[in-house]
Amino acid sequence: MTHTFFSDPAEKILTELSPPERAAVESVRRALEDDPRQGRGLPGADARSESRVVELLPEQTGGRGISVVYRYSEDLDAVLILWLIAGP
Repeated sequence: MTHTFFSDPAEKILTELSPPERAAVESVRRALEDDPRQGRGLPGADARSESRVVELLPEQTGGRGISVVYRYSEDLDAVLILWLIAGP
């Protein structure tokens, strides 16, 4: 099981989401513990980790579309959710 954490900015954004939006993000966090290579890859600045994004549609969140941007380090077997970007 991969350890998954929220960055300080992501935790702040999480508190501003509606309950259904938070539940959708939490389901992504739990899924990342089982499979940290979900979503699509993003260009990364560090060769020892991968930057990725999981995009949630409004139908999945019960509200706005949300992009969950994270980094995965295979060496540490850990995911850091960097940003939660909520759309209109």
